[in-house]
Amino acid sequence: MNNAGKFYINGKWVDPISSEKMDVINPATEEVITQITLASEEDVDLAVAAAKRAFESYSQTTVEQRLGWLENLLAIYKRRYSEVADTITSELGAPTTMSHEQQAAAGTAHLEDFIVALKKLKTEETLYNGEHLLREPIGVCGLITPWNWPINQIVLKVIPALATGCTCVLKPSEFTPLNAMLYAEMIDEAGFPAGAFNMVQGAGPVAGATLSRHPDITMMSFTGSTRAGKAITKDASENIKRVTLELGGKSPNIVFDDVDIEDRIAWSVNAVFNNSGQTCDAPTRMLVQRSIYDDAVKVAKRVGEEASVGDPTKEGDHIGPLVSHIQFDRVQTLIQAGIDEGATLLVGGAGKPDGTNEGYYTKPTIFADVNNNMCIAREEIFGPVVSMIPFDTEEEAIEIANDTPYGLAAYVQTPDAKKADRVARKLRAGMVLLNGSSPLAGSPFGGYKQSGNGREGGLFGLEDFMEIKMIHKL
Repeated sequence: MNNAGKFYINGKWVDPISSEKMDVINPATEEVITQITLASEEDVDLAVAAAKRAFESYSQTTVEQRLGWLENLLAIYKRRYSEVADTITSELGAPTTMSHEQQAAAGTAHLEDFIVALKKLKTEETLYNGEHLLREPIGVCGLITPWNWPINQIVLKVIPALATGCTCVLKPSEFTPLNAMLYAEMIDEAGFPAGAFNMVQGAGPVAGATLSRHPDITMMSFTGSTRAGKAITKDASENIKRVTLELGGKSPNIVFDDVDIEDRIAWSVNAVFNNSGQTCDAPTRMLVQRSIYDDAVKVAKRVGEEASVGDPTKEGDHIGPLVSHIQFDRVQTLIQAGIDEGATLLVGGAGKPDGTNEGYYTKPTIFADVNNNMCIAREEIFGPVVSMIPFDTEEEAIEIANDTPYGLAAYVQTPDAKKADRVARKLRAGMVLLNGSSPLAGSPFGGYKQSGNGREGGLFGLEDFMEIKMIHKL
């Protein structure tokens, strides 16, 4: 990649001030793909300054102008779609079929939806009391995105910022930086004015913290761990900037005894194994009604044993590696904690799959007889690990489901529509998914409690990047 090692600032690819380098590793082979430069505070300052200068004019562009640039970007993205998918496979380890059908596809779906949402957005309206309300771009935005769904999160932050007239500085994950470089190239080709979008690579403690503390940043939007989200919130508080956070999850998946056991348990296991378990809203706590629990365990064990781990460059529905040695070590530690706590190990366990030497592969793992006080039921593992917990009554299931510091998503499996609705309304989560449903582009994505604040996607995602102004008339 020609621009590896450079930053995109003020409409140009520039050489960084910093000389600190970091290898980008292919997680399937542990080989170095390329090197990036990690930004210094001075590099971040230059990017913020460019965004601040550009805001004065870019904030005054019309919706029609911005729609034109977004339509250009969509056409360019579709042309380079396979390049995005292949890049995500190489730097994240997502299997190529999954990269093409899910990872890269998210970039298209969200961009298309934001175009629709922007056309529907009301930037002016008269309130019921006769007062006049304006919605205006909030200012210069700092955007920090994660490695697990990289282009998905870049689009969910960059596009609403640009669509609403904000300018921005993106800091993607240093573990998956290459797809962000591709996106910067596309934004440049689409014709957005210089300085509207800027990108630096870097580590959280330096580049991320500098953005969060910067007095010229008006808003921070972050997706990642709850620990990092707390740090960003503290750093941002000095300047009273807006902070939106999409953080961790430990999502309950309530399986009632009136389901098709084979279908719903197989779906539930595979939903956790998708993306090597590296999904914040994965249904990792499988709560199963006791009357079908033994049968559910048998199905889960069989499905887990049938799951395969393999080369992400090959097509298929197999599981790829974890993203890094750091993530591999964390998942291994938590799998061992489940064993030590006395949970029944049905499938998998500690160590790499048989026959695997290089690559950050881990065994797809299922624990049964878990209780909600165990570490594997409390902590976000972020690997292909399922925890099965029995329950007796609807009330008990709701109590266990809500007994978590997180509240991103919850899942309910039952053909009884009234019961599904009744339970969904009692779950403390930002999203409740029924019987295998998936969130649609445009629906608000986000959670309760320590899963964050704010919402991404569609009209709600646009409004997060806007400030409200009242014009009071005599």
